[in-house]
Amino acid sequence: MKVVNLKQAILQAWKERWSDYQWAVNMKKFFPKGATWDILNLAEALLEQAMIGPSPNPLILSYLKYAISSQMVSYSSVLTAISKFDDFSRDLCVQALLDIMDMFCDRLSCHGKAEECIGLCRALLSALHWLLRCTSASAERLRDGLEACTPAAVEKQLAMCLQRLEKTLSSTKNRALLHIAKLEEASLHTSQGLGQGGTRANQPTASWTAIEHSLLKLGEILANLSSPQLRSQAEQCGTLIRSIPTMLAVHSEQLHKTGFPTVHAVVLLEGTMNLTGETQPLVEQLMMVKRMQHIPTPLFVLEIWKACFVGLIESPEGTEELKWTAFTFLKIPQVLVKLKYSHGDKDFTEDVNCAFEFLLKLTPLLDKADQRCNCDCTNFLLQECNKQGLLSEASMTNLMGKRLNEFTTHGTEESTKPASVRALLFDISFLMLCHVAQTYGSEVILSESSTGAEMPFFETWMQTCMPEEGKILNPDHPCFWPDSTKVESLVALLNNSSEMKLVQMKWHEACLSISAAILEILNAWENGVLAFESIQKITDNIKGKVCSLAVCAVAWLVAHVRMLGLDEREKSLQMIRQLAGPLYSENTLQFYNERVVIMSSILEHMCADVLQQTAAQIKFPSTGVDMMPYWNLLPPKRPIKEVLTDIFAKVLEKGWVDSRSIHIFDTLLHMGGVYWFCNNLIKELLKETRKEHTQRAVELLYAIFCLDMQQVTLVLLGHILPGLLTDSSKWHSLMDPPGTALAKLAVWCALSSYSSHKGQASSRQKKRHREDIEDYISLFPLDDIQPSKLMRLLSSSEEDTSILSSPTDRSTSSSLSASQLHTVNMRDPLNRVLANLFLLISSILGSRTAGPHTQFVQWFMEECVDCLEQGSQGSILQFMPFTTVSELVKVSAVSSPKVVLAITDLSLPLGRQAAAKAIAAL
Repeated sequence: MKVVNLKQAILQAWKERWSDYQWAVNMKKFFPKGATWDILNLAEALLEQAMIGPSPNPLILSYLKYAISSQMVSYSSVLTAISKFDDFSRDLCVQALLDIMDMFCDRLSCHGKAEECIGLCRALLSALHWLLRCTSASAERLRDGLEACTPAAVEKQLAMCLQRLEKTLSSTKNRALLHIAKLEEASLHTSQGLGQGGTRANQPTASWTAIEHSLLKLGEILANLSSPQLRSQAEQCGTLIRSIPTMLAVHSEQLHKTGFPTVHAVVLLEGTMNLTGETQPLVEQLMMVKRMQHIPTPLFVLEIWKACFVGLIESPEGTEELKWTAFTFLKIPQVLVKLKYSHGDKDFTEDVNCAFEFLLKLTPLLDKADQRCNCDCTNFLLQECNKQGLLSEASMTNLMGKRLNEFTTHGTEESTKPASVRALLFDISFLMLCHVAQTYGSEVILSESSTGAEMPFFETWMQTCMPEEGKILNPDHPCFWPDSTKVESLVALLNNSSEMKLVQMKWHEACLSISAAILEILNAWENGVLAFESIQKITDNIKGKVCSLAVCAVAWLVAHVRMLGLDEREKSLQMIRQLAGPLYSENTLQFYNERVVIMSSILEHMCADVLQQTAAQIKFPSTGVDMMPYWNLLPPKRPIKEVLTDIFAKVLEKGWVDSRSIHIFDTLLHMGGVYWFCNNLIKELLKETRKEHTQRAVELLYAIFCLDMQQVTLVLLGHILPGLLTDSSKWHSLMDPPGTALAKLAVWCALSSYSSHKGQASSRQKKRHREDIEDYISLFPLDDIQPSKLMRLLSSSEEDTSILSSPTDRSTSSSLSASQLHTVNMRDPLNRVLANLFLLISSILGSRTAGPHTQFVQWFMEECVDCLEQGSQGSILQFMPFTTVSELVKVSAVSSPKVVLAITDLSLPLGRQAAAKAIAAL
């Protein structure tokens, strides 16, 4: 009999009862010329013939199973054929299809072209949708109980469906293929919307939305079933499906660790070297560290507080102590507010509360900080966090109750020491806010208005009482005339007391009352009731404890002088002179000289217009700042390399970096230069052989490198790593554990620099000499031909090697890739260094020589994946050529689906093809 088509061949085999082996041999005779069975739709034709009757045809099914086992048909063609069957009432047919899926659903593979691998992804998505529909149909029948057969048979079928679902989804490889299919399906819909092509006619499409709807429907049906085991199994399947879109975002947090030296050092570095810098760069840096090291939020916040208290305890008396007080109680709460907003949906306040619970257990640390500052530091910190919305009122009260030291045993009566600290904190914050408003404009201070919320004191004062350029103040404005009884008591206090009292003083009320008090005093002086000696005593009282009172008094006097005639201004100007000069007394409040310097700068700004109009002169003091407390730290007559290795050894032994060490490292960086500094510290890291020490060294080195992260990264990735990777005599130094540690450090530095290098450098880094961009262009030359070659390398696939020699033959997908990559500025030094490093990595993976350098590349790629932020655009991995993926999966240590997904750009068609091919081959 001469066979005309596939259907006839199958029917003839069935009629003559051929065995599966005989069928396969004859099929190859009927269709000799190397026919591709998938093009002939063999799997679909066999299933169609097998499912004609009420029950499946066992002989034809045996042909299909043989075709699957002998790889005559691809898994994708079988899954696609199964997905087209929708008569779920035919139990025996459904069960037969489930048995066929059971043959291969947990070991899917494809070794064909990239397009065939993408086909497998799509087919698996359709099969998943089919399984969900099949499960829902069985569950519905069981729920409604309309079947003539026993419920046990329907329950058995439902259990079979759930078992296949669980088996399919429990494979990470399958979930990775589904992840690609979801992205491919979304891209396909976009291109169809733009009128660009569609799906193949023989391939049913299943959208991710349809899968989510089916999952929802299944959940509703199963909720009414009595079997807890089936419900639990379905919930497990649902969890696995919902995890597919975010499978790259799951990172295990470090719950076994309690100390995080990097966070500690970054905070100490900021408080020591960059107190007045903006908060946003610090927030981004801390979030980067948290993400890279997978630190749980409560322990992360705890480490920030620990660093602050250590800074307070360690700081030398004078300016440094003042800096740390301001940093701990003013700047860090602001940083935490920004961290709260970048934290996402999770309740950040609960994490802050948890962090304080941990902090309260560190009694020796807190006691030492209280002793150093002569007050209950934790209490002030809790109050500030409550004000900033970081702690609820109930949590604050609860935490305050858990802290029986000497500063909390005085009951409601405030003692002298806490009162002086409270006055000091008010004064520092007031002066800093004034300074910020004058430097950057008052609008940066204003908070977002919320209905019903009371405006903070400083905002009220600034908007109505603070003189600014182009702003005319009315000295008779109601804001200058508060409660008369408060004014009278303040005048009496200023006139009668030998010095301003601190205990129980409400400073914001005093600041609002001072203008009216000054008017009364000024009138009394002009009318001869008070002598000049009394005025001197009063002004000394005003400026002797808190400089903010003097600022508020001068603010009103400036507005008042504007309204007076030239001959009436003398006494007001004389009073401004009295308030502007420092008080020479031994009984001033802490950090008086430092505060006077800030106050003088503020008053100078305030008085500029009035002094210009009246041609008067006032000398504003600018002396009184202490000498730098960390000067001359390096020991004399010692080589700086010895100093560097010694200080690093001490820091490594201790496990954390203190303020003094930070200053020494900073001095050494200035003296030796970035390359010398980085190269010698990396040598110290590579000498370490103890695993726990290398991990600690990485955490500490990253923090030390934050002294100038951009330049250190360029040196590390552009000079030191290539030197180690290309010199076989140095490969031994890259073995585990130091090699793993160096890979981790390199990735952390690369990610930090790449995420921040587009923004402004911090004020600390701006002070440094910057290497000229031309230096990096000469070090990493890319002539007129090379950029295009580089882009072709970055956008080519292993199947498209002609691209390298003939760029004009590039396919649409790779053109899209290249055009997208052309947006990267290759004249930027960091981009050039990253591109060259990844080309080197690609060449190492493609070479036939294996060794520690190959292993280092694996560790580097694994760390890139481990630190990957879900949904991040413009990752450093965009500099990796597509061909690297296929090279990388040949290395067994890195052959995990998650790594492949992470290292390819899945937003590009070529990226999805490369990932699908690599994963399908695993």
